[in-house]
Amino acid sequence: MRNIQEKIGYTFKNKKLLKNALTLAHGGKSASYERLEFLGDRVLGLIIADALLQVHRSEDEGDIAKRFTALVREETLASLARQISLSENIITHENELKENNSILADVMEAVIGALYVDGGLETAKTFVHFLYADLLARKVDPPVDAKTALQEWGHRHKLPLPIYKVIEKTGPDHAPHFIMNVCMQGYPPVKGQGSSKRQAEQDAAAVFLKEHINE
Repeated sequence: MRNIQEKIGYTFKNKKLLKNALTLAHGGKSASYERLEFLGDRVLGLIIADALLQVHRSEDEGDIAKRFTALVREETLASLARQISLSENIITHENELKENNSILADVMEAVIGALYVDGGLETAKTFVHFLYADLLARKVDPPVDAKTALQEWGHRHKLPLPIYKVIEKTGPDHAPHFIMNVCMQGYPPVKGQGSSKRQAEQDAAAVFLKEHINE
């Protein structure tokens, strides 16, 4: 526990909370981190939303929402988890799961939840601000994800909304893999894949944009 506490910059009063946040399921039991992840997701959302409103005071809700989505998405959380070597501290018998983006993102949120329970909102806020310092400081235009870009393109061309459909799901419940179709009126379906439905939808939208719009 000492190594990860040094990375986080906080010493837990209740070490069991941190251990639970880092422990995956074994033998069919519920993963220890899941309840803390549920809480941490909400705590993270509150802290990031507040930070964005403070940093981007002149932007409207729509642009703030785009920034928010980009900052709390699975890929961003997984990347930040790797920066603090979180995977080295995950407790599991299945070591291959330690590099799974979905698992890394969930455990990161669980750690934030554990910080909130052990030290309160200010403790969680200090860690999140440290974690996101570089991302919050970047002076860039609000990001537009692939699904939003595809929807906006369709709207400009007076097309119905894109339709996403799961065509295959493989892997265990704790590490699934989805293949998703996206259909736009007048175009052949395009496939995307990912470790969650949302990720597969984003991938399918990105492939569609590349193949049919950004040629």
